[in-house]
Amino acid sequence: MLRPHITQLTELDIRAREIFRGIVETYLATGEPVGSRTLSLQGIGLSPATIRNTMSDLANMGLLDAAHISAGRAPTHQGIRLFVDGLLEVSEIDEAQKSEIDARMESASGDISNALSEASNIVSTIAGAAGLVTTPNREAAIRQVEFVAIGHEKVLVILVFDDGQVENRFIDTPNGISASQLQESSNFMNFHLRGRTLSEALNETITQLKLAERELDEVAQRLIQDGFAQWAGVQNNEKRKLIVRGRANLLNNPDLHLDLERVRFLFDELEKKQDLIQMLDAAKDGSAIKLFIGAESPLFALSGSALIAAPYMDSRNRVVGALGVIGPTHINYARVIPIVDYTAQMLTKMLSNRGFIT
Repeated sequence: MLRPHITQLTELDIRAREIFRGIVETYLATGEPVGSRTLSLQGIGLSPATIRNTMSDLANMGLLDAAHISAGRAPTHQGIRLFVDGLLEVSEIDEAQKSEIDARMESASGDISNALSEASNIVSTIAGAAGLVTTPNREAAIRQVEFVAIGHEKVLVILVFDDGQVENRFIDTPNGISASQLQESSNFMNFHLRGRTLSEALNETITQLKLAERELDEVAQRLIQDGFAQWAGVQNNEKRKLIVRGRANLLNNPDLHLDLERVRFLFDELEKKQDLIQMLDAAKDGSAIKLFIGAESPLFALSGSALIAAPYMDSRNRVVGALGVIGPTHINYARVIPIVDYTAQMLTKMLSNRGFIT
């Protein structure tokens, strides 16, 4: 991750720091380059000529964009990072927003999948950007497995976990599978897998199927393998998912509205879900909010986007996933950071209350 030199902020004198702060704050509020006259009218107490000279110095330091001098200056990604790390004053989340988040999370608390989706919706709606959340690896112990015939070529596989969560998957099956074969498969899975996590169950299933080849007929063996593969990721190698909500908010963003090429790049980035999961995983390395600004990440180099992410935890206080917001680099960091942080805390609280364990 690219960062400005650690002494760069201290290298700015009081005047340069105030001008830099004024430019970045105005840019984050408007999304437009800031001119010296605009800054002088804000009561900064300096003439436009003095401000222009300082702007030139800041541009030489790599903190301001050197282009379009007559139209004003905008902070570079490096400049925004310096501002966020050293000068940003994060606002407190207001009580109305807290109440809204609490109510929406409570309404979705009956199902973890719904809660994750709602958390992504919440940050998307309030922040006016796209919301992202990674689903945790399912590592709670298995309580029960059932195979239920649905029509002639479909079977519903039901997996019940010790934390009370229920997951369902459909699989294709051979024609004419009998009720006794379904029951035999359910009995086999329950006997060998009950009390084990999914990762433990995968190895156990492979081992036990080899030992039981003479006891189970071919159809039952295939049913067990196909059913378990739906959760173990054997078929598609994807154990985790990325839930994205609020893409339409990006189209309404005035900074992106007239720049269709940047919109295209940003939507392409949202489709690279595995790359975004890896970025959000970086937010799982600690308990604090993490930011990825523009060219700091190769994924955002073309669109100039920013990602604000916070980790969430299970009932054992272990970080299991991350919640975030993606939008333009001039997103309102002071407002969005506490929204993402508080929503992640409420998601953690809900998982803790449900006894969710990974």
